[in-house]
Amino acid sequence: MNFTFAHNNINVKNLEESIAFYQEALGLRETRRIQGPDDAFTIVYLGDGATPHLLELTWLREHPQPYNLGENEIHLALRTDDFEAAREKHREMGCICFENAAMGIYFIVDPDGYWVEIIPER
Repeated sequence: MNFTFAHNNINVKNLEESIAFYQEALGLRETRRIQGPDDAFTIVYLGDGATPHLLELTWLREHPQPYNLGENEIHLALRTDDFEAAREKHREMGCICFENAAMGIYFIVDPDGYWVEIIPER
């Protein structure tokens, strides 16, 4: 029996703002969209165009308030082939929330407060 990753889901308060953030910050693009009955929910899958792994953004009409992320001890992680250019772009966007120079990584934060780790190719 084998398992492979398909996607990770995060729930978002403002779907269009989140899509725009992930497109600008990480170059992710919408691959498909599911619209719930009576527009009760919308699910958008974003992909990097290089791997089959997807980020699933879920918007729920009945949840207009910000999500409680608790201690926010989970995160996504993406590799980049140009770490310095990525870090400069994210500095300009004002979305870097933590840097760990000793480990050679940093984190950005999305509009809902989810952290994304940026890792250089090694």
